[in-house]
Amino acid sequence: MTIYSKIIGTGSYLPPRRVTNDELVVQLAAKGVETSDEWIVTRSGIKARHFADADVVASDLGAEAAKRALEMAKLDANDIDLILLATTTPDHCGGFPSTACRVQAKLGMTKTCAAFDVQAVCSGFVYAMSMADAFIRAGVHKNVLVVASEIYSRVVDFNDRSTCVLFGDGAGAVVLSASNEPGILATKMHADGHQNEILHMDATLNCGVLEGSGFMYMDGQAVFKVAVTVLGQVGHEVLEMASMNASEVDWLVPHQANVRIMQSAAKRLKIPEERVVVTVDQTGNTSASTIPIALDTAMRDGRIKSGQNILMAAIGGGLTWGAVLARM
Repeated sequence: MTIYSKIIGTGSYLPPRRVTNDELVVQLAAKGVETSDEWIVTRSGIKARHFADADVVASDLGAEAAKRALEMAKLDANDIDLILLATTTPDHCGGFPSTACRVQAKLGMTKTCAAFDVQAVCSGFVYAMSMADAFIRAGVHKNVLVVASEIYSRVVDFNDRSTCVLFGDGAGAVVLSASNEPGILATKMHADGHQNEILHMDATLNCGVLEGSGFMYMDGQAVFKVAVTVLGQVGHEVLEMASMNASEVDWLVPHQANVRIMQSAAKRLKIPEERVVVTVDQTGNTSASTIPIALDTAMRDGRIKSGQNILMAAIGGGLTWGAVLARM
């Protein structure tokens, strides 16, 4: 019998502190950085974002999103036999112990299972979903918890208006389980390390000392040009792999980085804008977390229904990009 993987639960969590553009503009003005609500909305579509408190780490957000996904899936944490966690902002410098292991502990799991982090920046969730699907299809794991959790308010330079107005904090999660019905229909991952300089963070640890900048750098125009091309291309790739066309896609859930990028990707895929899930206006860019947050939002407000076809696509630093085509 053919084994498939299917999404049976979604969850998301945004830290309570919501920061509107107007509030952020005032905070930046105190630093001598000039911007406006109109400038931010016109260039990104973002109206607000959420910031984590100083004592909160990525595993805190991830654990809350995971609990909600498990509740929807009607599973106990001990039913999970693999945790994959996508993050660029792990709990610990150097990345260990992994944030996935920290989430495992915070879920109160008494049964051991495999747990590790996935680092593909904003593409991390689609990378982790691709891996989870492969593990389940191979019969290695049965119930996989895929989490994405980010605290980007700690790595953006609030003296750089080209990036600090775009990013926010949050987490999303899904439970993928073995099924005899098709769920994940196709996945595809790409990377081009030759373009690493347009979106990166160059800080390194040397004998306990941080060297280089601890802030992210992004060449916005360069990323935009690549994104509008590759998101359309990878979307077409997974549709072709599944022998489907764009008219069969009920919802496009793209990486929530910039409304203009999402609109351009939808146009290249010939998917009407009214079938694009948009949450970036209220969350900002939460990197790897954007797709699972948007997916969970649309699941819980009733837009996404059982049996519908969902196309998820993302691009991130590396450069990395990928897509997942799923039937809910």
